[in-house]
Amino acid sequence: MNGYLGIYLNDQLALGVLWRELARRSQRSNRGTDLGEALGSAADGITEDVETFTAIMRRLGVRPNPVKTTLMLVGERIGRLKPNGRLRSYSPLSRFTELEILIMGIDGKKQLWTTLRDLADVPSRLPDVDFDRLIERAEQQRRLLEPFRVQAGAEAFGTRRPAA
Repeated sequence: MNGYLGIYLNDQLALGVLWRELARRSQRSNRGTDLGEALGSAADGITEDVETFTAIMRRLGVRPNPVKTTLMLVGERIGRLKPNGRLRSYSPLSRFTELEILIMGIDGKKQLWTTLRDLADVPSRLPDVDFDRLIERAEQQRRLLEPFRVQAGAEAFGTRRPAA
């Protein structure tokens, strides 16, 4: 196997772990709301995707790099210290930023599945992996969170929500 593929897969796994943790934290911060439910669904999907991705790596003979995933976990926790316009509480900017980062991650995950399917020749080695289904799941996660991202942006920046 190409050594670059192993590096790429470990980088993507580390990012997946970051997004999983961010989704879980954001879900806790929005518990009891429609957004909290949507984030719970997205967090479950991201967790399943990380597990699927880890299984793909294992089947390809790529060992996860614990240093990269640990650094991402530390980075996620450090990111909690980022100023959000409020000294001690969750702010509308926090909500918007978390949703924005999660959607970027979901878009990146869709790109990952596409890359593995179309450029890395993984389907020839793992024909039972349905990359089209994984891509569709990422698209569903994005559709689920996008309206909340738009609403959170409007609340954070004091603008009216754009017409659908």
